[in-house]
Amino acid sequence: MGACLRALAFWVLVFCFFFASGTSDDAVDLRRAFPIVEPDSEHTKLRLAKEGLDAIQRITTPIAVVAVIGPYRSGKSFLLNQLLSLSCDEGFGVGHMRDTKTKGIWVWGTPFEIDINGRKISVLYLDTEGFESVGKSNVYDDRIFALATIMSSVLIYNLPETIREADISRLSFAVEIAEEFYGRSNLAFAMNSIILFYWGSLPDCCGQDVAFEPAKLLWLIQRDFLQGKSVQEMVNEALQLVPNSSGDKNIDQVNRIRDSLAIMGDNNTAFSLPQPHLQRTKLCDLNDSELDQMYVKKREQLKQLVVSIIHPKIVQGKLQNGNDFVAFLEQIIEALNKGEIPSTGSIVEVFNKVILERCMRLYSEQMEILQLPVEENRLQELHEKLKVEAKKLFDHQHFGRNHAAQSVLELDYEMQKVFRTFLRINEYQSSKLCEVRYTQCEDKMDHLQVMRLPSMAKFNDGFLHCNQTFERECVGPSKEMYTQKMTKVKLKWAIPIGVLLLALVLYWQCFGRRKHGSGSLLPLYIGRHHKSGSNRSRSE
Repeated sequence: MGACLRALAFWVLVFCFFFASGTSDDAVDLRRAFPIVEPDSEHTKLRLAKEGLDAIQRITTPIAVVAVIGPYRSGKSFLLNQLLSLSCDEGFGVGHMRDTKTKGIWVWGTPFEIDINGRKISVLYLDTEGFESVGKSNVYDDRIFALATIMSSVLIYNLPETIREADISRLSFAVEIAEEFYGRSNLAFAMNSIILFYWGSLPDCCGQDVAFEPAKLLWLIQRDFLQGKSVQEMVNEALQLVPNSSGDKNIDQVNRIRDSLAIMGDNNTAFSLPQPHLQRTKLCDLNDSELDQMYVKKREQLKQLVVSIIHPKIVQGKLQNGNDFVAFLEQIIEALNKGEIPSTGSIVEVFNKVILERCMRLYSEQMEILQLPVEENRLQELHEKLKVEAKKLFDHQHFGRNHAAQSVLELDYEMQKVFRTFLRINEYQSSKLCEVRYTQCEDKMDHLQVMRLPSMAKFNDGFLHCNQTFERECVGPSKEMYTQKMTKVKLKWAIPIGVLLLALVLYWQCFGRRKHGSGSLLPLYIGRHHKSGSNRSRSE
């Protein structure tokens, strides 16, 4: 008995150990970096990583995203660890410390929680694969850049020393996406930014005019010196138009890029950060006391700046939780992978496809409420009304300005296709119903026609009742045709009956009177006979 109890106690301890260790592992597992987007085998397209998506889907509160982008080996992973107050051993993998360097996009599994106007926000920090590394195509870099731009609430553009022309050019694709996705006017940006600043989210009345909120672009320039021009002055100068008196086409292209960057407007800021230590390969081995103290001070200021400009991710006027954000990410990946070369047109098309389907569903559901058959002009009126409503819904929710026109044409084409289907169904239903009513009337007229001694009054009463039922119940485009057939039915049976009645009248006129006359001669003859007889009798 004692041995059994000891064995039972042993297995209980084993179970408790595994249960406790499993719970602990789950908690520990979240305090690490997860891949959420990975390159395909050819390093050109992107694919989702389930491990990271599962971590994000755990989050039930509104999400904000801070993403760091920049050239290969520019210190992005180390910077993220510094922002999260993590060591290199526990945080994002730093290139010179580990064999596993960042490929695709990674997320820190435990969100950083902040409070914005009384609302709890879970902030995700993303590390992205650096640009210009060996063995990758420019298309892949563009996709990573575009994905980070669309996903983030704060986009930190990490640059060493200064801003190069290549850095400005790389922004052009992201900015074109911003123009397509982020709204219709700078006024919308300004108004929504004010609302977000005070309320932390957009109320129902707002936010519908923009697809989702643009990321706050933070130019972070790390350099060994802080003298001379401020980084904001550097950014402003880098974005100024280049004089082009000779009409150089290359300079025209450069200036077009700078013109497009005007959409960023007040939505960008700049910050300088000195190098933390001269020996960059030893950074992970140093604590704050061993780092450059100016760096430590500026790093803390950077943390405060990032937190101050964070706002929750809003898509179609809705705050995004973990599940919403993953669904949004899936759409972006589908859009960016469409075609060999990503373009804002293909991205907008994918996003608008969902909205087009929503508009078409609204149109079709409202059309189906109408009980067919109906008069064709009524069907046309409803079509025109619903078309206006569907386009209004699309205007409020669609992505993009320049490419939305094509989507509007597609929406109009699809609605017209559905409308033509309804016209055919309406015509069929009308023909079917009118045929039934017509056949019933025809059968009734046949019955009246074969009655003995048919009465025109009875025929007219029967036809009148039949015609009233037909007029009331035969509706739609086939009514006119069947009304003509009903007229022919009346003529078909009314004329023979009229002829028959006329014949009866004539017969009565000709033969009926003669019979009546011969019957009346007899009394006259008898009268004369009696009169003659009486005379003879008197003479006798």
